[in-house]
Amino acid sequence: MGKPMAKNLIKAGHRLVVHNRSHGSMDEVVAAGATAAASPAEVARQANVVITMLPDTADVELVLTGPEGVLSAIQRGAVVIDMSSISPVATKRFAALVAEKGATLVDAPVSGGEIGAINASLSIMVGGDETAFNRVRPILEGMGNAERIIYIGESGAGQVCKICNQVAIGGALAGVSEAFALAKKAGVDASRVRQALLGGFAASRVLEVHGERMLTGNYKPGFRTKLYQKDLRLANEAAAANGVAMPATAIVTQVVNALVAAGGADLDYAAIGTVLFGMAKV
Repeated sequence: MGKPMAKNLIKAGHRLVVHNRSHGSMDEVVAAGATAAASPAEVARQANVVITMLPDTADVELVLTGPEGVLSAIQRGAVVIDMSSISPVATKRFAALVAEKGATLVDAPVSGGEIGAINASLSIMVGGDETAFNRVRPILEGMGNAERIIYIGESGAGQVCKICNQVAIGGALAGVSEAFALAKKAGVDASRVRQALLGGFAASRVLEVHGERMLTGNYKPGFRTKLYQKDLRLANEAAAANGVAMPATAIVTQVVNALVAAGGADLDYAAIGTVLFGMAKV
């Protein structure tokens, strides 16, 4: 995700200093016009806006607070934009640590997958200081659809919104999977069922995009199952912390766990359909 997002920022005319743990992706962005940095701290020394895009909460904490981390060299008045999907509770803690250095953190997780990152059409959900959000909005518009860059609220609100996004997608994925399993088991052409449903109230992006993946068996990852499994873990943690019952999400979580256990961690998360197809023996 980070590589195409960085390339789009360069195309939009921004000057980038970049660091990545794997040099392959970083070298590609440098070839597109960015300057390489040896550490997150070196990025922070040279930039008054620092963007992080990382897999999980622990990764963000390491990049911010670890040896040669961003906070060891951040400029006063800088803005940190964390575009990872991580814990809302940890986000608030990170925001407080950044504030102690005289800077501001906004959480800005995204939706749209690799395709959205490549096309600069991501939906971006933002939490944190609204003045800081308005300051960095032109940067966000280099990576996302301007109409879908939404300020949600205080620190952590963007992360809560992303969790809600993943919960809603999970229910839709399970519903589409079950619908196709039923059609197949009943001897009906599932592709024609999809075509019909797209013209009615059941139409959705999940049915359109992931439904096609399920029918063609194309599970080349746009968003890997292991990352979706992480997002569902965050969703269930947030549900427990807020006293919210999410029984449908609990079931989707177990379907995802089954896919990962069967070796599908690096498949696109639309492959949860294969678990339900297998249960139906279709």
